Amino acid sequence: MIIDRAANTLHVWFDDPASEYISEETGEEIILVKNEAGKVIGFEKINYLPASEIKIPAIEAEIV
Repeated sequence: MIIDRAANTLHVWFDDPASEYISEETGEEIILVKNEAGKVIGFEKINYLPASEIKIPAIEAEIV
């Protein structure tokens, strides 16, 4: 299970992520990840965290 705060997604794997072949959107902010045989090996939940919990680090830049 991986929470990506920058992309605000949750990834859950039931099998080896390297065997990902195709992804299918369900229309409910869920993406099913399938292997070549069509078996679901994981899913991705989009907009996993409420906006109030998303903390993206500030990027410092200097003009030279």
